[in-house]
Amino acid sequence: MNNEEQIKALVENWAGAVRDKDLNGIMAWHHQDIVMYDVPPPFKSVGLEAYKKTWDLFYSCEQGENSFQIADIHVIAGEEVAFCYTDMTCAYFDIDKRWIDLDFRLTIGFKKIDGKWWFIHEHHSVPAE
Repeated sequence: MNNEEQIKALVENWAGAVRDKDLNGIMAWHHQDIVMYDVPPPFKSVGLEAYKKTWDLFYSCEQGENSFQIADIHVIAGEEVAFCYTDMTCAYFDIDKRWIDLDFRLTIGFKKIDGKWWFIHEHHSVPAE
């Protein structure tokens, strides 16, 4: 597989792990120095442990069958760094049991370390209202 195909497979496997509630799969290729900007607080998470804690909030809400779906992934990859961006959908019941269909944007930055791609930056965002 070329670099673009490797990145696409990593992102699809990660999203599948999210849908399967597989925390080890979610964390598998996230670098220890990951920085993530997210929609719900905390706004910024730095490091693998902080990133891992964000999934507690995500899984505190009941997820829909088709939650965390990738719409149209675009990958730009060099030999040592890469990024991808895509539209995504997250469907869930909030704490008040209201059904939410949240469309959001996702951008991920990657760095190749010792021949393997690692998530080093993740950015989730929604349009301003």
